[in-house]
Amino acid sequence: MVVAEIRIELKPGVADPEGRNTRKALELLGFNDIRGVRSIKMFEVELDADPAVARQECEEMCRRLLANPVIQKYRVDLR
Repeated sequence: MVVAEIRIELKPGVADPEGRNTRKALELLGFNDIRGVRSIKMFEVELDADPAVARQECEEMCRRLLANPVIQKYRVDLR
């Protein structure tokens, strides 16, 4: 079995309203030395496949469903 960690994040230059609102809320709670907050999605997918096949399948999952290639980038790490 292979466990894939898939990280989806916004490309540089794309507005991140969730990150901006979270930073604002943290500052209201007194956390004043925050330089930035970015929102990131993380998926953990378990596959019964060879690592090379698992990576290909995860890449396909990202292209077809998990990530919007116009505004997001992704990374697949296997363990």
